[in-house]
Amino acid sequence: MSEQTSWIKQTSATHVGHGGQEWWRTSAVYQVYPRSWADSNGDGVGDLPGITAKLPYLRDLGVDALWISPFYTSPMADAGYDVADYRDIDPLFGTLADADKLIARAHELDLRVIVDLVPNHSSDEHEWFKAALAAGPGSPERERYLFRDGKGENGELPPNDWQAIFGGNAWTRVSDADGNPEQWYLHLFDPKQPDFNWNNPEVRDEFVSILTFWLDRGVDGFRVDVAHSLIKADGLPDHAAHAQMAGTGDASHDNGGPMWDQEGVHEIYRAWRELLDSYNPRDADGYDSAADRAMCAEAWVSPPERLARYVRPDEFHQAFNFAFLETPWRAADLHESITSSYRSNDSVGAPTTWVLSNHDVVRHATRLALPVGQPRPNGIRAEDPQPDAALGLRRALAATALELALPGGAYLYQGEELGLPDHTTMPDEARQDPTWERSEHTEAGRDGCRVPMPWVKDAPSFGFGPSEATWLPQPEVYGDLAVDQQDGVAGSTLEFYRRMLRERHARELGSGSLTWVEGAGDDDVVAFVNSRDGHEDLWVVTNFGEPVALPDDTFVVLSSGDADSLTVERDVTVWFTRA
Repeated sequence: MSEQTSWIKQTSATHVGHGGQEWWRTSAVYQVYPRSWADSNGDGVGDLPGITAKLPYLRDLGVDALWISPFYTSPMADAGYDVADYRDIDPLFGTLADADKLIARAHELDLRVIVDLVPNHSSDEHEWFKAALAAGPGSPERERYLFRDGKGENGELPPNDWQAIFGGNAWTRVSDADGNPEQWYLHLFDPKQPDFNWNNPEVRDEFVSILTFWLDRGVDGFRVDVAHSLIKADGLPDHAAHAQMAGTGDASHDNGGPMWDQEGVHEIYRAWRELLDSYNPRDADGYDSAADRAMCAEAWVSPPERLARYVRPDEFHQAFNFAFLETPWRAADLHESITSSYRSNDSVGAPTTWVLSNHDVVRHATRLALPVGQPRPNGIRAEDPQPDAALGLRRALAATALELALPGGAYLYQGEELGLPDHTTMPDEARQDPTWERSEHTEAGRDGCRVPMPWVKDAPSFGFGPSEATWLPQPEVYGDLAVDQQDGVAGSTLEFYRRMLRERHARELGSGSLTWVEGAGDDDVVAFVNSRDGHEDLWVVTNFGEPVALPDDTFVVLSSGDADSLTVERDVTVWFTRA
């Protein structure tokens, strides 16, 4: 693009900003994975006192809230997503008193606290499941879960052909007190995670009680694990038969099978929304923004119009935009992803909630260095082709700058503000994700993105805790990326994140309207204007191709590349205003 190329702002907005005061519409939320955040006692595992001690770091980073992955009592078969007691803290992480202190301290620092809720399944060590095993077939205790008789002459075959997400069959057969094989139970993930029967009113009442327990302790909201999985298709049909139905037009959607995105989930969430709304006092104008409780859905649902059904006004407040996370690093793909996301969410009056990394996916500082368009791997091993770290970080900074300039909410994953990559050379014997064993060592799993945080380069465990112990090994590069190596250092990734979040807040970018820009280059450019009442327009350009010259009247606010240049290089995002 030459210096003379014109920049023309379109006259119609793709997204019109919402005037609501609700914090969750525009918030920047930081995910804390408690096992890997900060270890206060030297046992190699992060804990609640460790989180509390580091809360000032999050305040200074500039986020609005933290989401804490599960800290409940658990045998830790899936790092806490196998819950044995939803109303208590696992001793590995601390106590209920520690949770209360964390919530109180966060609120003192004007940080909201979102806790994880895991409603699809419990641990097999949950009292309900132990009671179900003891009670036997046909009992009310078994009706809380999905027990079924097997097929075959003696019930020796699973009830259907469903496969578990972590690998292997989704059904496990149990034995009676005398050791005789009898019924099977469903577990969409690991055998130690039996699925609840959400058609049972007792299950529904129990989770309303659990929500109430945590709301009464002062939490500001919930992130709901696999929110699209609670209800299964009537009759638990074979997956193959369901897929065939979808292919012939007899089913309007599939989303991976008859265990996902069933219509009945929405009734559950309407009841939960009613409960949360009852905790939100209204002032004379009808609203108190300081008290608003919110829910965010983890729902891997497509297309965007299906996902938008989860954020209708009487259901979830937010839903992660995983389509954006999985969009290939190409201008046309991102343009379409952003446009379709706004179109679907705007139709129901909901914010679009952007995300690039979390505890379940390869970090975007690593993922974006992989060949563009290849399927997202479930972990990377030492024997796999190793990503270009410099390219990955360059693209990750550009992607985050694009994300944080978009109107709506945004979620950040711990350590991305340091530019942390996945641990792609972790020894196989160190892996703990159940996917590794269940897949018979064909998938590395998620351990690479869950490695403990580095705080101080020249300290045991890079400052993660007072000892060298870490539940997963840290790669050597984490030392150079530690907080103390970046804090206050001009040009560091940490300072760039602080700058982005500071500008995002000051300019109220989350509440803006988005208008695509024409004339900003060829098909290798994403360019838009974020407009807000009371603020000058912010122009945003992400370049995927040859260098692009900015207009002559440009004032650069920030750049993921050379901040002094009026030329946007490949894999760079620039925020700027115009005279």
